[in-house]
Amino acid sequence: MITLTWVYALAGAVFAAFALLGLRDRTNPKRWGTSLFWGLLALSMWAGDALGDLGNGILVLCLVAIAGTGQLGRGTDGEVDPVVRRERSARFGNGLFLLALVIPMTALIGTFVFKQVPQWVDPKQTTLISLGLGVLLALAAGYVWLRAGAPVPLEQGRRLMDSVGWAAILPQMLASLGAVFALAGVGDVVGSIVQLAIPEGSLFGAVAAYGLGMALFTMVMGNAFAAFPVMTAAIGIPLLIERYDGEPAIVCAIGMLAGFCGTLMTPMAANFNLVPAALLELNDEYGVIRRQIGTALPLLAVNIGLIWWLAF
Repeated sequence: MITLTWVYALAGAVFAAFALLGLRDRTNPKRWGTSLFWGLLALSMWAGDALGDLGNGILVLCLVAIAGTGQLGRGTDGEVDPVVRRERSARFGNGLFLLALVIPMTALIGTFVFKQVPQWVDPKQTTLISLGLGVLLALAAGYVWLRAGAPVPLEQGRRLMDSVGWAAILPQMLASLGAVFALAGVGDVVGSIVQLAIPEGSLFGAVAAYGLGMALFTMVMGNAFAAFPVMTAAIGIPLLIERYDGEPAIVCAIGMLAGFCGTLMTPMAANFNLVPAALLELNDEYGVIRRQIGTALPLLAVNIGLIWWLAF
């Protein structure tokens, strides 16, 4: 049976390749620290279960130390000439985006198909396994269509990750922080405060508080995965699900979408909003956020309405 372990093994192999390729990049003045960073991340993917809580904690502290002391950098080895990039862009056009669409399409189709064959794929992890399969299919399609050399995807992926740096693992870190907050009882404290502001017996008030709380807490934390365990423990479960008998799957799924609206509006989500501005060399470092606010606010209102309409 294919389990999530296979996905972790694949991710670990990719990060290990980044570490080895980065070690060869002598144009990067901080290649040793950069290579060690991606190598430790590969180790966490491959041996996280074996390391245990203490070992993983030490590994995370090592990652923080490397990033915090400025040991991450990027070089110029493997850069494609701008003239070549423009020529290839003109040749293939917007069809290049089809390769990116292979991944979500495979994830969507695989989620439904693999649940019908539980003896082949872990039914609890069909989405993530399908996502990993989508990456492999997109890679294969890219090789066939673009006829790139074998190391090109890894080399360019390594250069992109070096450009993003520590922000690439920010979602995992913040999700872990959210779990810590939930275990520490932060959700109970937040829930007791928020419930004082909700009119007694008001279902819509509870739904609005949950949706707005997901967005606002996400803006503070920088990631909806960190906000989810706190706000769900504070409002989602005790009010929407237990008191008002809301459908758990709808409340939680759309609640996450409400949180993602907050992601669009905060500089705390550096990997989504600040890094792209830097990579695109925008004059306004908050330009991405300013463009997204006009979409995020109406979308947040729609998500709140959908929870109220569909979950009860």
